[in-house]
Amino acid sequence: MASARNEPNKTAIYATALTAFFAIAGIAVVDPILPVIGAEIGATTWEIELLFTAYIAVMAIGMIPAVMATGKFGYKKILATGVTLVAIAAVLAALSGNIVQLAVLRGVWGLGNAMFFATAMVLLVALAKDREWVVGLFETCVGLGFAVGPLIGGLLGHISWRVPFFVCGLLMVVALLVSVTRLKDPAEKPAPLKLGQVFGLFRKPGFLALAAVTAAYNFVFFVVLGYVPVFLGLDVVPLGLVFTAWGIGVAVGILGVGHRLAHRIGFVQTLGVAVTGVLVCVALLAVGVGTAGSIAVTIVAGVFMGIANANLTDLSLALGDPDRRVTTGAFNLVRWGFAAPAPVVAGLLAEGVGPASPFWVASGVLLVGVIVFLVTAHLMARPIGERVLWQRWNRAAKAVEGTPEEAMSEL
Repeated sequence: MASARNEPNKTAIYATALTAFFAIAGIAVVDPILPVIGAEIGATTWEIELLFTAYIAVMAIGMIPAVMATGKFGYKKILATGVTLVAIAAVLAALSGNIVQLAVLRGVWGLGNAMFFATAMVLLVALAKDREWVVGLFETCVGLGFAVGPLIGGLLGHISWRVPFFVCGLLMVVALLVSVTRLKDPAEKPAPLKLGQVFGLFRKPGFLALAAVTAAYNFVFFVVLGYVPVFLGLDVVPLGLVFTAWGIGVAVGILGVGHRLAHRIGFVQTLGVAVTGVLVCVALLAVGVGTAGSIAVTIVAGVFMGIANANLTDLSLALGDPDRRVTTGAFNLVRWGFAAPAPVVAGLLAEGVGPASPFWVASGVLLVGVIVFLVTAHLMARPIGERVLWQRWNRAAKAVEGTPEEAMSEL
């Protein structure tokens, strides 16, 4: 933290981090108001889940074009344009009258956030001297956004489901003003980026292994985030408080546990602990533990999700391309692309099979992810100088030199 005081671009760094907080809060603000939206505009469970799926799908598709556009327009213009789209979409969502309009506007919202997330981390790393500090700052804002977003949605949604959307739009206007007045591009202009560079990253075994585990995990993440609000059947304010507690759990996992555990047992093994913990929580939701038990399990799942998110960010940067834009584009394509169908799939399963069925499917998907992790963990561990306890089971695993701290310090 001492080096943070010597950062010459500290104002721009804090401005980018603040915008990240608003962007994440905008994702989570919808959680507590999903049941109210469905009741007031006559939408079914799977239809209201479109508000998540449309958002995530467009975000996944828009990520790579947004990354490539930085080579022509620079980071600041792409980021500011994304924030503008989010502000417009949020305000119009507050005025919409049916589920189709809302879904379309959430898609526009997702495009705006794609432009933001494609540039934010790259911009922060480019502006900062101390990369570890700036990544921690970004993750702090992500955790706080997940905690504050549901609180805004729950408290304001008690007035009307439209109010949180409107307030979120106003917050993004503030973020836009901050972006325009405080952000700046790095001194060195980003080089042009080709599509083949992004997809070529999947030829790296370690990154491909991480992508496979991430795909399973993020599908389950958005089953929880999108379907649990409907599954619990609570009123808007209690639901907002539940997901605020879940968001605090995510923040604790990111800030209090994730990196500390990683420095004790390794980044790769910490990821394994996290996804296994999420699997146990989702399985408990599937078997049924009552409303109070489901609330407790959801909050605990948030802690494991925070641990996973913190280490996924670090591992993607460590295993990816030296050009952070390539890593950001490829990793977020997987991260959001496989998350996109989760909310609608959960809604369709709940209507057609039963309320617990989305959790059973999520458990199966994440079980596959855990198995893939066990088989391929050495491919992730080897490039960053780590070993995993079960590495001796795999004859392909080789001894490596160096320490995890040395490898990860190159981020």
